Amino acid sequence: MSGISETLTNLFHQTAFYNLSWGNYLMIIVAFVLLYLAIKHDFEPLLLIPIAFGMLLVNIYPDIIAAPYTDAAGISHAGGLLYYFFQLDEWSILPSLIFMGVGAMTDFGPLIANPISFTMGAAAQLGIYVAYFLAILLGFNGKAAAAISIIGGADGPTSIFLCGKLGQTSLMGPIAVAAYSYMSLVPIIQPPIMKLFTTEKERKIKMEQLRPVSKLEKILFPIIITLVVCLILPTTAPLVGMLMLGNLFRESGVVHQLQETASNAMMYIVVILLGTSVGATTSAENFLNITTLKIVFLGLVAFAFGTAGGVWLGKLLCKLTHGRINPLIGSAGVSAVPMAARVSQKVGAEADPTNFLLMHAMGPNVAGVIGTAVAAGTFMAIFGV
Repeated sequence: MSGISETLTNLFHQTAFYNLSWGNYLMIIVAFVLLYLAIKHDFEPLLLIPIAFGMLLVNIYPDIIAAPYTDAAGISHAGGLLYYFFQLDEWSILPSLIFMGVGAMTDFGPLIANPISFTMGAAAQLGIYVAYFLAILLGFNGKAAAAISIIGGADGPTSIFLCGKLGQTSLMGPIAVAAYSYMSLVPIIQPPIMKLFTTEKERKIKMEQLRPVSKLEKILFPIIITLVVCLILPTTAPLVGMLMLGNLFRESGVVHQLQETASNAMMYIVVILLGTSVGATTSAENFLNITTLKIVFLGLVAFAFGTAGGVWLGKLLCKLTHGRINPLIGSAGVSAVPMAARVSQKVGAEADPTNFLLMHAMGPNVAGVIGTAVAAGTFMAIFGV
């Protein structure tokens, strides 16, 4: 009888119920909330579902992301499954591959047709620099502040990329979750800011149809951007280079198989690996602390100022062009492609149902992707990485 009792006791001690803390249970609840938002409300489900499930797994079984080790007897033990996924994040492989997929999926035509979009994409990076200096004031060192501030670009892959390059992997979980969470909440966060800084008359502005962009222009654009940006900031090559390579696959018209693979099969595989590994960094021990709360707060500040910065420049351009530019498209410069552009369209349509801003907003939206990568490269250059 005692043997049975001992067996049952040992079995209970091996269950998650015995080993989990209150923090683990809290993080499990957070994972359920993220799953609910993704499934019920369609908030970036391709990202939130794997992130939330990775969060769920690591808080039930922490060893799923444990590093390999050698015990006292000299026997080597393999790491957990998601540890090897996470290495691909640290080595900047997955973020770069996602940029290739984004490039293969995105039409840069609106940006080429309206080069002034570049300025709105640049203005939307305001949030990054505001958050950087605020993070310094809150006690973060320069590299940590830079890694956190990139959340303002609403660009999860770039946040992960810079975090790894600056050696801030201990912050990667909170930064990535904050970045992707704010990306998914674009339709909720942006509209109040956009309406606050624009008048109804400005929101009703109808923009002229974009000029046709030739095939030659579309082919030359990724090549020229790669040359210009990477010659000035070589450290941006993994992101900007892959973004432009993916776009060249799309526009060249001679490698349909590569374009199809990059924008579909490869993209989805990478999202699974990246999402689950990022979620697995959010164990209760790593996530439930004051540093995480600061990161979430700074991310919101960065995102708000990024949205406002794009709208403010849009208002200035509206005045300079005598009402030919709708300021709403500036908010799309935060680079959450294509969701931010859709939000510009939605808010404009609320003011005037016949207004069509989507293609105009795609210009700042694509410029924002490039701008965020440039901001990351600037930080790497500053810190000598």
